[in-house]
Amino acid sequence: MIRKATVRDVEAIHRLLKQHAERGELLPRALSDLYDDVRDFNVFEPKGGVAIAGACALHVCWEDLAEIRSLAVSEPHQGEGVGSTLVKAALAEAEVLGIKRVFTLTYQPDFFSKHGFKVVDKAALPQKVWAECVKCVKFPDCDEIAMLKRLTAG
Repeated sequence: MIRKATVRDVEAIHRLLKQHAERGELLPRALSDLYDDVRDFNVFEPKGGVAIAGACALHVCWEDLAEIRSLAVSEPHQGEGVGSTLVKAALAEAEVLGIKRVFTLTYQPDFFSKHGFKVVDKAALPQKVWAECVKCVKFPDCDEIAMLKRLTAG
């Protein structure tokens, strides 16, 4: 089941993201940042499960731009379409909000290509986006791939 995250989910989201960050699959997120951004997250809760097994955030950056970030699925549920379902939920929410463009910074470009994202130069993303990048441990040597999808919203 995909649902909006609540504050009760934040520690489980943090553990899930930390596992993937330790393997270099995504960037780490501070627990305090996750509480700040809890409304951005959808989570996957398996039937009969008591633990969060997937998470994905849609972060609105500007009037026509949002970012999909912190997409992670626990190992037992990988390959079941959970990641795709979370991305589709985020894109549907972006449409409802009237967002015209959604981007991601990723180490998994093939996955996002299947969802209609295209590789773009990081310089194509507005300064508003880069305001967050300066806080990143990898700044200015970012090795993530920037990808963008145009929506029909608005």
